[in-house]
Amino acid sequence: MISSWAIVAIIAIIVWGVVQYGKARAGIITDEDGNETLAPRNDNRSAAELEAARRELQDLRERVNVLERIATDGNTSDARERARIAAEIEALRALPASHDERAIPHTKEDQSE
Repeated sequence: MISSWAIVAIIAIIVWGVVQYGKARAGIITDEDGNETLAPRNDNRSAAELEAARRELQDLRERVNVLERIATDGNTSDARERARIAAEIEALRALPASHDERAIPHTKEDQSE
């Protein structure tokens, strides 16, 4: 039977290999001092194309952040309570004016009736 330490060691080796494979695919190289840098690429892309891609990526990240905020903010209990109150206010606004006047006395004479 394999000991728990052996299982941990095997998993650690697999994870290390996956990380190294990911770095290699991304073009990350390590120099003799252990510093990681992005390897120079020769894929015929100009600096302007790379900058445009970076801007597009930043725009997409901002859009994802907005979508995440929309998805999470509408699901909080505070947001649901605000929506309920807003719906109740709108329902009260939709009542006929004559009904509102009878429900809320405006003068002392109305209050005595």
